[in-house]
Amino acid sequence: MTGYKGPERVLSGIQPSGGMHLGNYLGAIRKFVDLQTEMDCFYCVVDMHAITVWQDPAKLRAQTFHIAAAYLAAGIDPKVATIFHQSAVAAHAELAWIFNCVARLGWLDRMTQFKDKAGKDKERASVGLYTYPTLMASDILVYKATHVPVGDDQKQHLELARDVAGKFNRDFSAPDFFPLPEPLIKGPGARIMSLRDGTAKMSKSDPSDQATIYLTDDADAILKKIKKAKTDPEPLPSEIAGLSGRPEAANLVGIYAALSGKSDEDVLREFGGSGFGRFKPALADIVVEKIAPIGDRMRRLEEDPSYLRDVLISGAQKAGATAEATVRDVKEIVGFVV
Repeated sequence: MTGYKGPERVLSGIQPSGGMHLGNYLGAIRKFVDLQTEMDCFYCVVDMHAITVWQDPAKLRAQTFHIAAAYLAAGIDPKVATIFHQSAVAAHAELAWIFNCVARLGWLDRMTQFKDKAGKDKERASVGLYTYPTLMASDILVYKATHVPVGDDQKQHLELARDVAGKFNRDFSAPDFFPLPEPLIKGPGARIMSLRDGTAKMSKSDPSDQATIYLTDDADAILKKIKKAKTDPEPLPSEIAGLSGRPEAANLVGIYAALSGKSDEDVLREFGGSGFGRFKPALADIVVEKIAPIGDRMRRLEEDPSYLRDVLISGAQKAGATAEATVRDVKEIVGFVV
């Protein structure tokens, strides 16, 4: 552990590579909203990460605005938290190169996400995909973030960021320079699963459109997707133990609990013994109540890309001031002439 004494600060981001969905909202964006009044928060659209695999340029730009709209529509206040796009702050790339020289090949070789994304043909994967974790470390540490809201699939990358921070501090005899960022994973709705397969995470890349509730789905679309959600023939149990081996039932109960602010136990006390014919309409009602207004706001915001651009550029200028100060200090520590 370092002796870092700086302020508590949050950094997180979402890739602009598809439509924002219920899993993104409950697993990340809603937490971003809550955290903005507790700590100094930086929320970016990680467009540099997105291009580690091929992206259509026009779609990339539109998706960047789409995520900015989701942040704003969900309740992130750009006057409170800093909203920006990663590529607008050059310090991310500068620090990433220095971290490429601090991180070890063995560390990157152990990253399971590269293996999953590259598949069997890793020789054709981009170098950027391989070094994705050092860029993520830069994203975090260029702001000296102390806390990072991450999903389980990114926890390994956060561990690497901690390793990079620790090694930099030791290598350059600067034990208090970088913090060792802590993950923020706990909380209701941390992992929302597919409506068609309760063992698979809800994803924008799911081949079935019925598997994912998008934030821009209107009330009718939400109702239809909940109605068609995969279930089993048994009624809901009255206790948590009864959800064992029933992933679809557990997922729907978890969604209801997360949106209603109740525990899974509370939901089962209310609906235990009921069939899905009673539970699904109640679930659809609460999803529509909580998500449809966000979708309405997103659609209005996306009709005004100039406003979204202004929010991102203004945020990037604010973020850049902090990031550039960190890189300037890093250059001094490393021995560059500045």
